[in-house]
Amino acid sequence: MPESQTAVELPPERAAELIRDGAKLIDVRNSAEHEAAHIAGDELIPFNELKDRAGDLGEGNPVLFYCRSGDRSGAAVQALRASGWDAYTIEGGILAWHEKGLPIEPPDGQIIEPSSLPPA
Repeated sequence: MPESQTAVELPPERAAELIRDGAKLIDVRNSAEHEAAHIAGDELIPFNELKDRAGDLGEGNPVLFYCRSGDRSGAAVQALRASGWDAYTIEGGILAWHEKGLPIEPPDGQIIEPSSLPPA
């Protein structure tokens, strides 16, 4: 079922269905956040690299973005939708995903705060 053009934020349970149906899942957090905990089957494309790597997303299936709470992924979705992508974000990010009991990897992973320090 196609999502509404205005519904860019999907509840975690609906996002899980979209992933099962073949949507590409992109984590826009940084590598330290991703290593600490992530959603299985995702691809890491940090927010600051997304503009240069948008061509890596492929075409056809929807693209689902997530971050810690939804702010970075929401900005990514707005930019990509403006360019014609079928893009969505997980409402509440990986925090909401995990709160709903949906799995993360590693199973004992910790969802950490992003560092404000530049990468080393």
